[in-house]
Amino acid sequence: MATIRFALAVSASAALLATGPGLARPGPAGMPNWGPMPARYPDQVRERRDPREGKVEATHFLPDGSAAAALGRGPIKVAAATGSMADAREGATYEAAVVDQLVKAGYDTATATPEHGQVAELVITHDVVRPEEPPHKPVSGEAEVGVSNHGSMMGMAVNVDLSKPLKALVATKLEARIRDRASNAVLWEGRSVIITREGDSHWTTPAIATRLAAALFKDFPGRS
Repeated sequence: MATIRFALAVSASAALLATGPGLARPGPAGMPNWGPMPARYPDQVRERRDPREGKVEATHFLPDGSAAAALGRGPIKVAAATGSMADAREGATYEAAVVDQLVKAGYDTATATPEHGQVAELVITHDVVRPEEPPHKPVSGEAEVGVSNHGSMMGMAVNVDLSKPLKALVATKLEARIRDRASNAVLWEGRSVIITREGDSHWTTPAIATRLAAALFKDFPGRS
């Protein structure tokens, strides 16, 4: 909810008596007219969405020669690599998303053995790009007092902010490295990154994993 700024005018009866009837002039229906209050205009609505939210960047590193020719065929196994921050449940979600992409690329993910074929090692990391906002002050403002030939006045400009503090902005990175099991040689590397708002219902773990895996293996094996 956006910040709302409005004006609250309060006439001071004590000041009215002090100024005397000679300073007031008749208004509509015989009521005294004490002159206009200083204008208070609504604040502009704050842009609460970061332009980086939901955008994905992907990078691929592809070796030349026979190593590149071995990609996209044969058995392959997907496993977490050292350095991954994902827990068991999150890791399984990312592995499933990557398996879907590898099958589309032509791999056999059902018959991989420890001795033959290839292995795709995954690393999932999270970094805070912008921390969570501190609690907002719901009401704030300032008072003004003035005297004119129409009498005295007191005005108060009040800011009412009922919006909730924004959650942290988090960058989630998916890194994949495909190795040949027999030689342990690296055949392909890539990484994809997305920035999302923590707690955003549109960006659940499965949604992020699917988006990152799709970007990572788009046009696989692709060019470096």
